[in-house]
Amino acid sequence: MGCAGFTCSKHSLCALNILYVMVSLLMIGIAAWGKWFGLVSSFQVVGGVIGVGVFLFFVALIGLTGAMKHHQVLLFFYMIILFMVFVVQFSVSCACLAINKDQQEHLLEVGWNNSHTTQGDVEKSLNCCGFYHADLHGTCDAACFSNNMCQPCAQQIQEHAGEVLRFVGGIGLFFSFTEILGVWLTYRYRNQKDPRANPSAFL
Repeated sequence: MGCAGFTCSKHSLCALNILYVMVSLLMIGIAAWGKWFGLVSSFQVVGGVIGVGVFLFFVALIGLTGAMKHHQVLLFFYMIILFMVFVVQFSVSCACLAINKDQQEHLLEVGWNNSHTTQGDVEKSLNCCGFYHADLHGTCDAACFSNNMCQPCAQQIQEHAGEVLRFVGGIGLFFSFTEILGVWLTYRYRNQKDPRANPSAFL
């Protein structure tokens, strides 16, 4: 049977959802590893990544179960959820790629001022103090602080943030296209007849 057949659609959908399961477990594992080894001390960041990973895992599980059993209701809800995820992820990915330097700088400053835990992580990892100005009379987690040789973090953060935004935007676009592929595969698979089913039965 060709690639337009029932079996090919089923196997393609199963493979796509197995990929999503692996990605979700990878996200959960990396977030937990980062927290365990003290690379990220912000519980909000770790919790957010783990939450997204768990959500993706359950969506993939719904898709995998629906594909294996050719379950019409599960496939329908999977298709709707996946399309909504596609819309959000595609929008965020485009925003990451389209954001200009001024907007990026403003968002970084807002994020910096809103989380003291993240400030400490950044200062420690980039060996800098403060955002625009290093306050040598304040507190700082950077190793350079004891020598009074610290530079502000803004420039270093902006360099790294630009790379991260391009990377996240590119990866997000890639996965958003796999999601719209999943929606199309699910729609086609739902309307195909199982060759092993009773010929007189409805879909």
